[in-house]
Amino acid sequence: MGAQQDSLAEEAFELPSRNVLRRTLLLQDYNTRVVVAGTTLLGLASGLVGSFTLLRKRALLGDALSHATLPGIAIAFIVATSLGLEGKSLAVLLLGAAISGTLGMAAVLFIRNGTRLKEDAALGIVLSVFFGAGAALLSMVQRMEAGHAAGLESFIYGKAASMTSQDAWIIGVAGGVSLLVAALLYKELQLLCFDEEFAGSRGYPTTLIDLALMALVVVVTIVGLQAVGLILVIALLIIPAAAARFWTENLLRMTLVSAGLGAASGLGGSIASALFAKLPSGAMIVLVATAFFGVSMVFGPARGTLIRWLRRRGLNRRIDRSHLLRGIYECKEGRDASAQPSAASSPVPFADLLAMRSWSQRRLRTALRRTEREGLVQAAGDRGDSWKLTPDGLREAARLVHEHRLWEMYLIAHADVAPGKVDRDADAIEHVLDPAMIAELEELLERRQAVEGVAASPHPIGPGAGASTAAGGA
Repeated sequence: MGAQQDSLAEEAFELPSRNVLRRTLLLQDYNTRVVVAGTTLLGLASGLVGSFTLLRKRALLGDALSHATLPGIAIAFIVATSLGLEGKSLAVLLLGAAISGTLGMAAVLFIRNGTRLKEDAALGIVLSVFFGAGAALLSMVQRMEAGHAAGLESFIYGKAASMTSQDAWIIGVAGGVSLLVAALLYKELQLLCFDEEFAGSRGYPTTLIDLALMALVVVVTIVGLQAVGLILVIALLIIPAAAARFWTENLLRMTLVSAGLGAASGLGGSIASALFAKLPSGAMIVLVATAFFGVSMVFGPARGTLIRWLRRRGLNRRIDRSHLLRGIYECKEGRDASAQPSAASSPVPFADLLAMRSWSQRRLRTALRRTEREGLVQAAGDRGDSWKLTPDGLREAARLVHEHRLWEMYLIAHADVAPGKVDRDADAIEHVLDPAMIAELEELLERRQAVEGVAASPHPIGPGAGASTAAGGA
């Protein structure tokens, strides 16, 4: 009974015992070491190559290629068996898969370049036709007298548990070749991914570089068939690279992160499959990769949803602060256009501020409290029914109003925007104003009349201007 509990081949689905857990995590079993090494190397190679195919917008090329290998596997089995050879020899089957996959890739290129169909249509045609042909050939193999198709289905769904040390060496060599080619052609692949036309204009053989990249996809796809199967091998080419995209904007770091995530997915998935005997290794590898993708999508520092939400919230707060300070300044200015607003002037009622923008009372009060903590505004009454600028707030408000009016004048003078609508357009772009642009606009508009360093408003300010200002939105 104890021997059954220690066996990693136990078919019953149950939690692993402490002994099994220790043996698996410490890689004490030979078969576990082989499988872990093979799948880890496969994940590393897939992540490395997948980062370039993702940037080339050819993520589904590996999917079409993997499905195109199925008829080659069946034909290789039929031919080898007819010649009296071992039909299930891995070398024979992978050779057939490589030939069939190359033909599938050539078919994609021919349809894309020789017809008016786009690449996505070519991928769909090749994927479905080749997979259908492979399924038909497998049914023929099952009716052969000299052999049967038992075991060939592992190339569809994957069967890493049957991986041998020779298979692991093949995957390792393929991964090493992929790493070497990517390192030697890194600059060329970078140009190809981001600006193919520029690379061609500089004399780079873009067609040959593209073929080299697709050859890497062929190699990784073929060696990954036994580990994860032709259906799931595309996941290893796409998911780690897509996850790495959330972590960095640099191509070199992206390829390294993608390779690392691919290797970690292969490692984690194969160990999980070893711990739970009924869980297929290919599916577990993909699920681990998906978990990494989910974490990256949320917490990635470059493009993660969390950091994007935090940046968006910070931008909205800065916009509300800018609109609030401008609103108080313009309310004071509108009461007496000949007078320069000052911090000591009369406070602005809350109702007047609310009418300046299309924001809710709650949003306005939140912006007031936040700006008050910054020391830029202060309440003039106990109930917060009126507010005024502090000296620091007045200086900041004057700067913001001045920059906004520079934009308004520029749009009126050079973009033919009507003065009645210029506030809305200036609101849409003023928050990307940089110091160089401010200096340029100051030079263009230096002859405009200014009051105490603040450009005069290009549209009327006063009680009748509220509707125009309110149209700017928050």
